[in-house]
Amino acid sequence: MSVPSMPCYVAYTDPAASMRLANRFGAYFNRLPPRRRIVVVCIGTDRCTGDSLGPLTGTLLSKYRSPDFEIYGTLEHPVHAMNLADTMDELYARFDDPFIIGIDACLGQAASIGAVLIGDGPLRPGAGVNKELPPVGDIHVSGVVNIGGLLGYQALQTTRLHLIMSMSGLISRSLLVGIRMSSGRAIETPAMHGY
Repeated sequence: MSVPSMPCYVAYTDPAASMRLANRFGAYFNRLPPRRRIVVVCIGTDRCTGDSLGPLTGTLLSKYRSPDFEIYGTLEHPVHAMNLADTMDELYARFDDPFIIGIDACLGQAASIGAVLIGDGPLRPGAGVNKELPPVGDIHVSGVVNIGGLLGYQALQTTRLHLIMSMSGLISRSLLVGIRMSSGRAIETPAMHGY
């Protein structure tokens, strides 16, 4: 699968953010065989505001039904450090050659807070808080939720919920539009409003 290797990087406040992200998702999906299952792995926990970007995105995506994507990681059933390896084993046992999208929060520079990045290759979950976990994804979506540094976990604890809700809404909407835009894929959606 040949796609541009430059990451797509947008601020969640950018009026064109949803379309830019949807176009990038669509570029990936248009190159997939229709039979290849899209699996979205949303990493994080609802016990920490900054780390809830993944599970909240998974919960928003779970409102939509499609034969073309599967979701792992919601607020009700999060995928986190304690069950990530088992989840990935289950996923690979269930699906033959899935196209995995890893979604997770990350820490960065103050000027980058609120940025969403889609890039080639896997996520490295836990890197911002010095945890070594299995890499996840053929592509990854990272949302910069707070400032990185020595106090990584404390930064995640003090992240604003409004930011997380806004970013997860943007990611879920963009992913759904990207699936709609790609050939041979369709989703059933309720009204797309809210976050």
